[in-house]
Amino acid sequence: MKSAYTLTRTLVAAAVLAVAPGCVAPKPGPLPSAVAPLPDRFPGTEAATNAVVIGWREYFQDPALISLISTALTNNQELNILMQEVAVAKAETDARRGALLPFVRLGGTAGVDKVSVNSRNGAVEENLEIQPGKRFPDPLPNYGVAADLDWEVDIWRKLRNERDAAIQRYLATQEGRNFMVTHLVAEISETYYDLLSLDGQLAIYRRMLEMQEKALESVRIKKSAARVTELAVRRFEAEVSKNRSKLFAIQQQIVENENRLNVLTGRYPQPIERSPDGFEIRMLSPLQAGVPSELLRHRPDVRQAELELKAAGLEVKVAAARFYPALNVSAVLGIESFTLGSPILAKENLAYGATANLVGPLINRSAIKAAFKGASAHQVAAVYRYQQTVLKAYVEVVNALSQVRNVGQGYELKSRQVEALSEAATMSSQLFNSARADYTEVLLTQREALESRVELVEMKQTQLMAAVKAYKALGGGVPDSRDYSATLPKATVKATGRPKP
Repeated sequence: MKSAYTLTRTLVAAAVLAVAPGCVAPKPGPLPSAVAPLPDRFPGTEAATNAVVIGWREYFQDPALISLISTALTNNQELNILMQEVAVAKAETDARRGALLPFVRLGGTAGVDKVSVNSRNGAVEENLEIQPGKRFPDPLPNYGVAADLDWEVDIWRKLRNERDAAIQRYLATQEGRNFMVTHLVAEISETYYDLLSLDGQLAIYRRMLEMQEKALESVRIKKSAARVTELAVRRFEAEVSKNRSKLFAIQQQIVENENRLNVLTGRYPQPIERSPDGFEIRMLSPLQAGVPSELLRHRPDVRQAELELKAAGLEVKVAAARFYPALNVSAVLGIESFTLGSPILAKENLAYGATANLVGPLINRSAIKAAFKGASAHQVAAVYRYQQTVLKAYVEVVNALSQVRNVGQGYELKSRQVEALSEAATMSSQLFNSARADYTEVLLTQREALESRVELVEMKQTQLMAAVKAYKALGGGVPDSRDYSATLPKATVKATGRPKP
């Protein structure tokens, strides 16, 4: 008896020594710094002030543009696909949260069993009585109802870290959706202003054609009076034909831009309502860039990269926890009987059992090591991705603010050029009519005046687009509750300690 006890202790000790090496998790390598210190302020800006990023409804204030953006936030297919990915991530958080609780199942059984008389079980049944004078039924029925429990005790926080990682991924998809919205708002705005610019160019060419057609008629009269040659008539006709052909090119661009807006708003081609009046004097609200560190709070893509970095760190902890033993508890409670005639809750029918298993990795440690190395590499990649996102966000803001300043100054000089050339075109026509200027001077002056007016409209478009890019770069364009609402489960908010996005 004593030797059997000694043998048992020896086997248990050997099992512990065999499992012990698998219970040591390797340490991950050193991580690079999450992000280098950002500059105190953006180049070319004044002393740092707090950034103010207003909603897109307040920023654009154009009823037609606001209507387009609102329609796109509802109908855009790409955004709706992304919303379903957010729903998938939310379902994953619910699944991970449910894994912390025991799995309980309830079921019933009914069956019949016929064993051989010339077997051990058959011989036992042959020589036993259920009750005095009553033998085992042959065949033997069996009826039962039972609830069984299976629970992995989260002693190493593996399941909780999986839940928290899923929550961080879910929050990251929310920020990814917001980043998609900022791009959608900016793309619709830029296309809309491009459309207004084309409307303005079309109006300029039509007005210029009216003037040139009158000038052509005047040249023809002068030619009939032998005051100019046929060359002058042909040159004027060529100029008129060139500008007429330009009208059709602009009209085609208008159709394409309208259809692009229709695609973004998720509808079939239809006319786009717009008010091109006063396009040359349109302005958007000035922006306060704030300090570069506020990009970490305002930019959805930066917040998304940060959340993905947190999720990657939690997944490394999950991979490390797989090196330690797992404690599983299972239990069953029910009633079982071979006859339906006995009282169902009689103590003789009661059946129960419980088991606790502590199992650690022994042979398959290479697979666990590989998963741990993969999670560690993924975390390092997430750090670099976060660095890249912050750097890209900073450069985008610097470029956008610089473009706003430079285009604004260039627009003022271009306006002066347009004013001077318009006066020169009027003067050249008057001098030509009084035979004090050559027709080539008239043609060149009118062409330069036309090109300058078109360039002024294009520069206004560039100025508006620069303002839109700056708004997007600073983190604007995220929708509010009037567009759609997305809430987190209470348990999710509690687990992350973050407010609802």
